[in-house]
Amino acid sequence: MEEKKQRDPRMHSAEHILNQTIVRMFNRGRSFSAHIEKKKSKCDYYFDRNLTELEANEIEKKVNEVIESDMIVKEEFLEREEASKYFKLERLPEEVGDKIRIIKIGDYDACPCSGIHVMSTKEIGRFKFLSSSFEKGVLRLRFKLDN
Repeated sequence: MEEKKQRDPRMHSAEHILNQTIVRMFNRGRSFSAHIEKKKSKCDYYFDRNLTELEANEIEKKVNEVIESDMIVKEEFLEREEASKYFKLERLPEEVGDKIRIIKIGDYDACPCSGIHVMSTKEIGRFKFLSSSFEKGVLRLRFKLDN
């Protein structure tokens, strides 16, 4: 994982919730690229268009509903072979080894990850959708967190 992802557990946990929200709303994959920083972050998705204002508002609403529901964030470990049945492991660094760490956010999301996370979604703060853009098959979403 990128070094920057290690630095802010609130933003990194929010990224997981955003990814699962995109998966559920649009039946698309998780982001293929993310730049996660404390002040603002961005995620890139393979997509066929930009979002409408209504969709952007709905994403913000759904992400905040998950955050406010105060879900427990926990880690579990699976053997690589078992994990590969449920998750795409291509983005994990080689040094991860045969025990794959899965971050679970309540019953909302589960994802292999080596980053630092909050213990409960309530710690994240308010998710604020900043903007989106679409170019050459890539939808970029920009967001920040308010305390």
